[in-house]
Amino acid sequence: MAEAVISIGGSVLANLITQALEKVGNLGAVKRELQMLRSTATMLHAVLEDAEEQHHQSSQIEDWVEKLKEAFYDLQDVLEEFNIEVTRRELRGDNQMIKVVRTFFSSLNQLAFGLKMSRKIREVRERLVAIKADNKLLLDKLPMNSQAKRGRRNREETHSFIREEDIIGRDNDKKNVMKFLLDLDVKEDVSILPIVGVGGLGKTALAKFVYNDKMVSKHFDLKMWVCVSNDFDIKKIVKDIIVCVEEKEPNYNLMDRLQSKLRTIIDRRRYLLVLDDLWDANLETWSNLKSLLMGGAIGSKILITTRLPLVAKITCPTLPLLLEDLSESNSLDLLMRMAVQKEGGIQDLDIRAIGEEIVRKCFGVPLVIRTIGGLLFQKETKDEWE
Repeated sequence: MAEAVISIGGSVLANLITQALEKVGNLGAVKRELQMLRSTATMLHAVLEDAEEQHHQSSQIEDWVEKLKEAFYDLQDVLEEFNIEVTRRELRGDNQMIKVVRTFFSSLNQLAFGLKMSRKIREVRERLVAIKADNKLLLDKLPMNSQAKRGRRNREETHSFIREEDIIGRDNDKKNVMKFLLDLDVKEDVSILPIVGVGGLGKTALAKFVYNDKMVSKHFDLKMWVCVSNDFDIKKIVKDIIVCVEEKEPNYNLMDRLQSKLRTIIDRRRYLLVLDDLWDANLETWSNLKSLLMGGAIGSKILITTRLPLVAKITCPTLPLLLEDLSESNSLDLLMRMAVQKEGGIQDLDIRAIGEEIVRKCFGVPLVIRTIGGLLFQKETKDEWE
């Protein structure tokens, strides 16, 4: 668990805080909070080196690490939201004459945005400070008690549907995943492939892309899609798998009956299971779930989408698929598709040149590009695009 937090904390320090400080501009209050946050997070990251060695020996340290993990998850979410929103505002311009209706936050001006973001960052930083100051605090022995659950961010539940035309620039990635899914020359009955990448890069979209492919549908006897997100609850996951197949909730709640039903469903059948947005990096928890999923026929496959390389390492001994940024040409295609959304739309070369400048600031992240494209929808003049 401590190794997972070190991985998350390292990612936050190396990427998200640095990006936020580069983008913060004249938002002085946010800049001060980010600088203090970086100092606090750096100190905690150093302390974790010792915690990694000791957390199995002490339940107090283990609880402390769990609490810290949740805080780093929330910090990661806040910083990703901040970086996307600042990019939008940066590209939109401070002197715009057009009222933007669709905003990521409800803030309507830069001051309100700065105050709101500084408050969000300060709240997470204060949590980190409290954790650092009291790493001997005894928490409830159950890591998933109701207080912990209330403290977690509720992520939007994903689903399996996507239109093929909504995917741009992932043809090679799709070929690689399809090759994995359709391969029957395997050593184990059930094979696993994690898809790893930062938030907004398109991991879930890629999983949907292959999940809905006609060849894939014909190849597998069963297809099941489960959104895991923060709460790695084995009972809930097993229930969700059963619902995918039987299209109704089981009328019992005993884990023994649920696991028996699950194994009956997948026994000797070639299945595809997608575990979307997996965050839990606990080896024992994963092993318990994996043991229930090993009854499928040869060629059964599990796709996992995750932001964390450590999750990929725990769930699969082989190399994961590391999702890369979109190319500039694909980024531009996606931006223009989102901004125009009709045939015979904007063809102005000057506007397209501005679009090229915009996508360079989007770092090849589809979520950012779609967000910016939404802001530009039906804006048809050069001045509006500038």
